[in-house]
Amino acid sequence: MYRNINFLVVLYGCETWSLTWKGENKLRVFENRVLRRVFGLRRDKVTGEWRKLHTEELNDLYSSPNVVRLMKSKRMGRGRHVAHIGESRGLYRVLVGKPEGRSLLRRPRRRWEYNIKRDFQEWEYGVDRAGSG
Repeated sequence: MYRNINFLVVLYGCETWSLTWKGENKLRVFENRVLRRVFGLRRDKVTGEWRKLHTEELNDLYSSPNVVRLMKSKRMGRGRHVAHIGESRGLYRVLVGKPEGRSLLRRPRRRWEYNIKRDFQEWEYGVDRAGSG
């Protein structure tokens, strides 16, 4: 039920997101919070007290890929699609194009194209910041 309802709502439009590490961490925290509610508390075998499940225990109980990994795979799929449609199409120009004119003096925003390149590198090397990759 969690996968069918929450994943659809949380990941709606994730193919175009440009997340920073902080945003990815917020998604992981949300997922762990929901899974702790789904699986409930556990009684500690040694002390007999009720306690919350640790992240590793949640990962063992819920064997599906985490929300960030699923988001990255969807984003890479969209990146493949955009790469195949060609530069002359409007979608390609919107997603990887650069705006004209002068920009404000500030740190540049993280671009969708950069995230796609980083996702492919992480996927190739099996790197996952949560430690499960």
